[in-house]
Parts: sequence; C-alpha cells; structure tokens
Amino acid sequence: MHMLYNSDSYAVVLFDVPGDVAGRVGPDREDTLTHGGYEIVDKFARKGIFIQGALAESFKEGVEALIETRPSEDEMDDYIERFSSLMQQPVILH
Repeated sequence: MHMLYNSDSYAVVLFDVPGDVAGRVGPDREDTLTHGGYEIVDKFARKGIFIQGALAESFKEGVEALIETRPSEDEMDDYIERFSSLMQQPVILH
C-alpha cells in the first residue's frame, strides 16, 4: 500500500501485490505477475472506489500524462474528479 496523492479533496492509494503472493499462472511460469489497483477517496463526499484492470491502467496513464505538465493541486483534483461519478462506496471510519 502506497499513498500516491493526498489533497484536501482527494486521496489516492496504490495497492500492489507481487505475483509470488498473488499467485502464478501455470506451473512453469518464471516471471512474477502483479495484482492490485487504486483506491480513490473523495473526502468531501465521503465516498470512494477501488479500481483495477483496464480502468486502473487508464487512470495511471492519465496521471502520468498530467504529471509531465507539472500540474497544480487543482489540476490534479480536476482529473481525479472525473472518477467521482463512479464512487458509490461510503467511507466509514471505525
């Protein structure tokens, strides 16, 4: 688990499990696979989402392209806000 982004509005955490923990594909497989995704939390709405697979890859590519332009916090928040309509899981603290 790695905190990638934390603003007043959003938090983004990377969950990345190495292949030797997540499991291998086939008995003769030498390379390690990874399994994981991103948890994105809207702090004001108190909702979040966990994305993986193609959606997570799309999110990562968008962030990488944005980082090349040295974005402000507002620009990063605007990008992350595109995913807010998907956030249905309420954030509950224990």
